Amino acid sequence: MAALRAGWLTQTFLHWAYAPELIQRLLPDGLTVDTYDGRAWVGLTPFVMADVRPPGSPVALAAFPETNLRTYVRGPGGREGLWFLSIEVASPVMLAARAIGAPYHLGRLRLARSGESVTYAGSRCGGGSAYRMTVRPGPPIRPTHRDVWLASRWRAFTQSAGALWETPVEHEPWPLRAAHLDDLAESVTRAAGLPAPAEEPLVHFSDGVHKVRLGLSRPVRPQPRRQG
Repeated sequence: MAALRAGWLTQTFLHWAYAPELIQRLLPDGLTVDTYDGRAWVGLTPFVMADVRPPGSPVALAAFPETNLRTYVRGPGGREGLWFLSIEVASPVMLAARAIGAPYHLGRLRLARSGESVTYAGSRCGGGSAYRMTVRPGPPIRPTHRDVWLASRWRAFTQSAGALWETPVEHEPWPLRAAHLDDLAESVTRAAGLPAPAEEPLVHFSDGVHKVRLGLSRPVRPQPRRQG
């Protein structure tokens, strides 16, 4: 049974490559940085949470913006997943996920469309992290293997009270579009303990996925050590 249902709409993906060791030092025990062509990746992804239905609620919440900074990991048993370095959100309802270690921060976030452009901006309440970006979505693309690797992960890991937690994620495939980044200013990466990106990011846009289901979060059982 799903714990939460939602749509993730008007989503932009910015991805930067980092040295794996820079990412590994930010991960808890039990998680290993995942790499593509020998490089770790960090994604900054602003979007709109729409039709959010918490467990047991017959009525959807009003739509609100959210932005996460994420990286790609493998958990016990080699299971692929996400590790969130930070999550900024405009709705206090989502702060309940702090109970399992999700790094939610209440923020002032906004999204605006002007012609063919989409502008996202946000700042964490209390300071320390902010961003502003403008993108121009292009035509639909046929995703490469790397595109799918970056966009689609089916579990998220968190840590609370020294224990790893795992939350399953389900949704239809991302309909990705090309996109051009017109403007970017961000301090989110540095606030998370990373150096500022040294390269231009990979940029993708998606109109979104509408059938998101977040399953019940459960503690991760340690894998038994092999004898030999």
